[in-house]
Amino acid sequence: MSRKRRMFDIDMPDEAVESFPAGKVEAEEKDVRRGPMATAIAETAESSRERSRVEAEIRAENDALAQEHVRLKRAGLITDLIDLDAIDALKLTRDRAPGEDEELKELIQSIREIGLSNPIRVEPAAGGRYELIQGWRRLSAYRALLVETGDVAAWGRIPAGIAARGDELEQLYRRMVDENMVRKDISFAEMAQLAIRYAADPQTAEGDPEKAVAILFRSAGYQKRSYIRNFIRLMEALGDSLLHASQIPRALGLALAQKLDEIPAAAPAIRAELDGWDARGVSDELDVLRRYAGQGALAEGTPPEPKSAPAPAAKARTTFQIQRPQGSAKCTAANGRLEVRLPRDFSAVDRRKLEAAVRTMLESLE
Repeated sequence: MSRKRRMFDIDMPDEAVESFPAGKVEAEEKDVRRGPMATAIAETAESSRERSRVEAEIRAENDALAQEHVRLKRAGLITDLIDLDAIDALKLTRDRAPGEDEELKELIQSIREIGLSNPIRVEPAAGGRYELIQGWRRLSAYRALLVETGDVAAWGRIPAGIAARGDELEQLYRRMVDENMVRKDISFAEMAQLAIRYAADPQTAEGDPEKAVAILFRSAGYQKRSYIRNFIRLMEALGDSLLHASQIPRALGLALAQKLDEIPAAAPAIRAELDGWDARGVSDELDVLRRYAGQGALAEGTPPEPKSAPAPAAKARTTFQIQRPQGSAKCTAANGRLEVRLPRDFSAVDRRKLEAAVRTMLESLE
């Protein structure tokens, strides 16, 4: 018995026909329908490429920032607050004369009222410390304010430009000199004293103060350098006995230097008159110097009568160097003074040992 087929008419919507195409699936549909493992691998690769690109950009930016930091540091434009106790002022011999500094008082008052407008300049040293390059008076003002107020939060740290190491000592001296040359109050005596100390510094190559003038005061004119050299002779002969050397006028200093060259006995006579007279003022000291320079009561060309017997005429100064394991020791011998400069901290030597060594040396010279 045969079975009859039944036919049914089914109406299919057009959307369904388009949604289920017959034949091969297009490539883009394959991508959409790929498995979860393939999708994860693709996403990981893309993420890795993006991370590498970002890291390369960060490295390039860091390199640029590092180069800029080095440039700014070399120029002393990197500024930070530095503890006063971490700053040493030993590398350069300052050109400020000892004694009361009226301008320092004005600077202290200005900093107290409006703050510090110009940071000091330092360079990194060993052990986390810093060496002062510029700004001795500003540093002194901060230290004075700290002692006066005891306010560590306000005055215990000072703004400082941190320079990179590497500048030669001669260049550091030149910067200090040029900075102070623009100040109207720096005297010929102070400039001469700086040249003397520069020559005595064991770390400098030049041991003759008069030759050091050409190094330190290269920016000054020939005539000014000549005046400084005259004051060098004056300071070498009388420096330790003068309380107000910075107040000596140029004309008086030049006349007195010439007089000391002409009359060797004048120097010990001036020292004898000034030594022990600690209460003298500026005018008192200048009056004495004017007399010996022939600008006062004494007749020009007549050697003054000293209060005590003058020392035998000798060379104004003798200098020599001795090579030691610590470096070159610069020795300066003058009338009433024997100085040894060596890159070593003698304060760290036991006092009894140091005293015995000096006593032995002095006894060997008798």
